[in-house]
Amino acid sequence: MDLKASLGVSASGLRAQSLRMRVIAENLANQDSVAQTPGGDPYRRRIASFKAEVDRATGATEVKVQGIENDRSDFTRIYQPGHPAADGEGYVLKPNVNGLVESADMKAAQRSYEANLNAIEAAKSLTMRTIDLLK
Repeated sequence: MDLKASLGVSASGLRAQSLRMRVIAENLANQDSVAQTPGGDPYRRRIASFKAEVDRATGATEVKVQGIENDRSDFTRIYQPGHPAADGEGYVLKPNVNGLVESADMKAAQRSYEANLNAIEAAKSLTMRTIDLLK
């Protein structure tokens, strides 16, 4: 694999993990967002999904965003009869966001981002060494 292809693969990984971290940050920011109307649905967790795609110009397999989907898991019901978003029975639906899961996902995304940065730095270093040898 040549330099351009390896940089392209790592750059696509950086873009993918950056998007993933933004989606996770949105989930964390809205983990306590309830419905605006009584009995309405609260914020629904979102998940970024990716796919591998071959770049025809370089022949390298890169990461592309497949989409950002809503997590279809159930909301949590909490009994709070005085809350403005409570339904007729006094229950408020809470988002299906688990802070611990999101934190673990964020850490994994950060590690992947760092790995791609390290790969770019290694390619840069090898290129500089090659140039130095050719002098």
